[in-house]
Amino acid sequence: MLIDSHCHLDYYDAAELSGVLVRAAQAGVGEMVTIGTTLEQSARLPTLAASQPNLWCTVGVHPHHAAEVPVPSPETLAAMTQHPRVIGIGESGLDYFYDRAPRDVQQQNFRANIRAARLAHVPLVIHARDADDDIGLILQEERRSGGDFAFLLHCFSSSRGLAELGLALGGYISFSGILTFPKSNELRDIARNVPADRLLVETDAPYLAPVPMRGKRNEPAYVAHTARLLAEIRNLTPDALADLTTTNFRRLFRKAA
Repeated sequence: MLIDSHCHLDYYDAAELSGVLVRAAQAGVGEMVTIGTTLEQSARLPTLAASQPNLWCTVGVHPHHAAEVPVPSPETLAAMTQHPRVIGIGESGLDYFYDRAPRDVQQQNFRANIRAARLAHVPLVIHARDADDDIGLILQEERRSGGDFAFLLHCFSSSRGLAELGLALGGYISFSGILTFPKSNELRDIARNVPADRLLVETDAPYLAPVPMRGKRNEPAYVAHTARLLAEIRNLTPDALADLTTTNFRRLFRKAA
């Protein structure tokens, strides 16, 4: 069984979602995590996750939305994880490519989400784009000042340096369809060397459909294509890769065990 560790199921309408879930099951994707991006949207996700036995969710504030409302307190975010289907905080982090919120506000929001994950004893799902230095700095500062917290660098497409730092801090790394893109040779080399016990797969659906589905709207079923390539890169069978990433998912997201 494969688990799509990061998707946005609330971006599909009800009629479309029904087919998405059927195709996921047919592709061997047994479970999915739908991801929080705003406080308002995060408050709705537990109901969606509870509507199916194989769905989970996270709650948090994406850097794109960090300036839309006041930065939430860590306590506010942590309280949202009391629902049994909420297994993590995020996605949160920094995005200096689009810069849709001021960078200082993104950083304040990122720190609030980190502290919420620590308070709630659930992992943080991290979005990192063109902000490797500040992501690394904040992770290290928050670790020194507040103690350990679990985290996942999602949809990884950053530098080898951030991968190595994240792993050194105990983090996990998840690969999306970007891994299959023709120009992703460096990313494939990073994926080849991630420790086996820190590896996850995802779609980030409805974005970033993998080869050979490029140009189509992405969906959880397509994580099988990314997983197949990742298995080849690491000289594993597809079944072994599925078992490995599912085991890692359960270890990281302990509420989903």
